[in-house]
Amino acid sequence: MSAGALAQFGVHGVQGKRDWPCLTLEETRYVLGFFHKLPPAEHVAWHSMRPFSALGRVRLAGQGECLLKRHHVALRCVTWLEEEHAFINHLAGLGVAVCPPLVLPDGHTALTVGEWTYEVFPPAHGCDLYRDVMSWQPYFSARQAFGAGVALGRLHVAAASFAAPARGGGQVVPLLSGLRVVGQPHFLPALQRWVARQPHLLSALAPRDWVGDVAAVLAPFHQKLQPLLPHIIPAWGHGDWHGSNLFWNTDDVSTVLDFGMADRTCAPFDLAVALERAVVDWLALPAPQVVAWEQVDALLAGYQSVRPLSDLECAQVVAFLPLVHVEFALSEVGYFAGLVDDPPSAEVAYTDYLLGHGRWFAFGEGRTLLARLPAMLRKARGRRGAE
Repeated sequence: MSAGALAQFGVHGVQGKRDWPCLTLEETRYVLGFFHKLPPAEHVAWHSMRPFSALGRVRLAGQGECLLKRHHVALRCVTWLEEEHAFINHLAGLGVAVCPPLVLPDGHTALTVGEWTYEVFPPAHGCDLYRDVMSWQPYFSARQAFGAGVALGRLHVAAASFAAPARGGGQVVPLLSGLRVVGQPHFLPALQRWVARQPHLLSALAPRDWVGDVAAVLAPFHQKLQPLLPHIIPAWGHGDWHGSNLFWNTDDVSTVLDFGMADRTCAPFDLAVALERAVVDWLALPAPQVVAWEQVDALLAGYQSVRPLSDLECAQVVAFLPLVHVEFALSEVGYFAGLVDDPPSAEVAYTDYLLGHGRWFAFGEGRTLLARLPAMLRKARGRRGAE
């Protein structure tokens, strides 16, 4: 296996060390053997650099291909994956361009082998333009930002009729974009209860005054969100909307991928995630200007060309924006510190991500973005195309 195949996106960019080993051909052949209609695997042609799991593009005997994704059971069990798959299948049934998982002979769409959980997908339609681009980097153009907004609007229209509860039932599912804490009226007590249920995270936070840090940096934003919480209309969202989770046909989205962080939240929360993930070039900090302002306009215009936001929803988008990362960032702290034994990355997740992103929104260009966003949202309702 080449050095390039071993590379992975990390907290600072591309790194040589992977959290999880790449898929092997022997492993791939064994797992795909459970999918009786698939031809035998011949070669794992490509290994994704995305973290948290192992994903490979598998060439099959003849002309076919599929995608095989492996998770550690501590991160994704069959039940949790099939909750996600049910959402994907719902969207597909309503015409959203997604890539539904392949089905096993017993009707399941995921299986467990030892300490691993697997899912298999057919090839997606379109071009993987952002394959080598990390999250938190802008789109290549305002036109593509507009196309991404259109696709997200269509997804939210279809998601409104998906009535499944939040993932995991009463369990804490790691690495989600969720409202388990941020969506509660009493932020800090809810956060303390949530952390207490996660041993790896609780242990990682023990040496820190994490309650004091959150109270100082993030609680003021939640105070602004709190009056808007009773007006939320719950709905499932994608949870990780950015260019590399989309396949493209020039400037239009041809397929929506990777619902690994999806959960029952609400449309304004998920739109705020899309802004946080892709129109702020976080990796360029501490540069004074990291907002792709033209792309903010374009993404909001594309979205509202399909699903116009009410004034109340506009207010919710603004209030959610500095908070959408909170649960995922803390979950990353537990993941890095406990599951993959990477304390330096856990430190980055806590200091630079959880608190650093919050502090950015309180000053300078981040504060300007929150101040300008209400007018940009209203203006975008009247636009029909990217400039």
